[in-house]
Amino acid sequence: MFAANIITELTDKLGEWASNWWFLGVIFVIAYLDSLIPIVPSETSVIVGGVAVGLGDADYSIWMVIVAGAVGAFLGDNTSYSVGRRFAPRFERRAARLPKFATKLQWANRQIEARGGLLLITARFIPGGRTALTLSSGITHQPRRWFVGWTVIAASIWATYAALLGYFGGKA
Repeated sequence: MFAANIITELTDKLGEWASNWWFLGVIFVIAYLDSLIPIVPSETSVIVGGVAVGLGDADYSIWMVIVAGAVGAFLGDNTSYSVGRRFAPRFERRAARLPKFATKLQWANRQIEARGGLLLITARFIPGGRTALTLSSGITHQPRRWFVGWTVIAASIWATYAALLGYFGGKA
């Protein structure tokens, strides 16, 4: 009984928070952090924003939820890429000492070069996968312009999917 009351209170509080305009900032920050720290629940925050709009409780539109999620995810992915680029020399030195590690790094580079765009889109939907792939893209020196183009597409698809899932769930 006590646990049910806590869950009900938490759900009510979340609904109250999600209806405020500043929840868009929460969506943005969580989507940004999720690219760096895979345990951050970015999908949940975007879905909750979509539900609030679908219920008619939000002080914002579904497009604002999509933009907040997509921009946060895009910037987070690019920060993760930059971290990978920054630490690439360490990985290269390790690969020079350890042949098995060098083989894995070469394999990652070949996979990203062969199917990188599709991998970036798919990884956006896999917690942890997006972080591993965005870091790997930086570590393996994938072209920044190429990476930016694909992360725009991946973040847009991901945010639209999550927001509309919440929106139509809220409408139902």
